[in-house]
Amino acid sequence: MKVQVLSPADAPFERSPGQDADISVANLVDERHGGPVTVGYGRYGPGQALRETMAVDDVMVVLDGALTITSDGTARTATPGDIVHMPKGETVEIRAHDGGALTAYVTWPHWRPAHAAGG
Repeated sequence: MKVQVLSPADAPFERSPGQDADISVANLVDERHGGPVTVGYGRYGPGQALRETMAVDDVMVVLDGALTITSDGTARTATPGDIVHMPKGETVEIRAHDGGALTAYVTWPHWRPAHAAGG
């Protein structure tokens, strides 16, 4: 794999698998590219939310907007520059604030095969 500089403009956004909400993901590096981890962007429409039990370890960086992440009954708000770690097995709700949000993420192992296998 060669060195690349990627931006949200390069991202092939698609609806997040298994979600009806206005939430999109875009893997830029994953198992299909020979990467050891998955790296991409997430885009959350205003007020949109998802609830999921993490199938992989996920680290998310908020780039724009704000998200509230709830786990074990505790809610935390993440704003631009904040890093959110969601360990494998943790059940989380991620809810975008009124302006929506853009995030970058890294998962290990790759989330797409783990999601297809049912976690």
